[in-house]
Amino acid sequence: MDTGNETSSTDFILLGLFPGMRHIGILVSIILLIYTIALTGNATLIFLIWVDPHLHTSMYFLLSQLSLIDLAFISSTVPKMAVNFFSGKKKISLIGCGTQIFFTLSLGIAECILLTLMAYDRYVAICHPLKYPIIVSPRVSQQMAIGSWVAGALASLVHTTYSMHFPLCGPRELHHFFCEVKAILKLSCEDISAYEKGVVVTSIIVVLLPVSLILTSYTLIFLAVLQMNSPEGRNKALATCSSHLTVVTFYYGPAMMIYMRPGSSHTPILNQALFMFDTILTPMMNPLIYSLRNREVVSALRKVLKRCLISK
Repeated sequence: MDTGNETSSTDFILLGLFPGMRHIGILVSIILLIYTIALTGNATLIFLIWVDPHLHTSMYFLLSQLSLIDLAFISSTVPKMAVNFFSGKKKISLIGCGTQIFFTLSLGIAECILLTLMAYDRYVAICHPLKYPIIVSPRVSQQMAIGSWVAGALASLVHTTYSMHFPLCGPRELHHFFCEVKAILKLSCEDISAYEKGVVVTSIIVVLLPVSLILTSYTLIFLAVLQMNSPEGRNKALATCSSHLTVVTFYYGPAMMIYMRPGSSHTPILNQALFMFDTILTPMMNPLIYSLRNREVVSALRKVLKRCLISK
């Protein structure tokens, strides 16, 4: 394709959620409600972990980092989408698009790594309980969190820089509600097959490898749980693990469908639906899953509410 057809404007056009769909305003309103619930749920969970001394453990520290990532993750897409919809403007600048790609990739990769480390944390706690305070000390858990953030940012920086340097041809219309790497690459004037292979390799490292490690951790956990003599201990271990496994399923399921499907099956509508689940629904569900199924979190919430009522 002739690179002379490259567009002169540097702005992109975000076509938004399911272009042509009737009553799209209702869907946007529902997403804003989900956004509000996600902000409230994750902020509340972070606050409870911060104020309750019983939750000052490595497991809950990592959980607070997951909530922080989810807060940033959903905030990197929904506000801009809502502003574009209500203002009627669909443009996003080149810098704004690159920034959105960087943050969504950073946070998505960081969440993949953190969920894997949380599975390892549960493995050590259940299979090696006496060594747990040493192996997963507060300092180690902090290093886990920092490593997740840094690794996500570095991997995202590479992909954002490389994907944004390709010359683009024709109208810069993105069939998406936010700037996403694969949507940008579809507009490229150059042969991007080599880079697409790099994306596949990264997907394997970021998605398949963590899933393999998580499955390995939980296989060892379930074998250890089956050998427990105490029904109470067994139920507590299974309750903690089931919450994490549910979150992993909700997050990795759509992610694997997004990045592991053949290119011929990548339709804009299906991609948007999968990204909505991963970047909007999952951040809302995570704090609900962990709070409703965790006695310690529910107990901490009751204490805070009781203090508020007494102070009034």
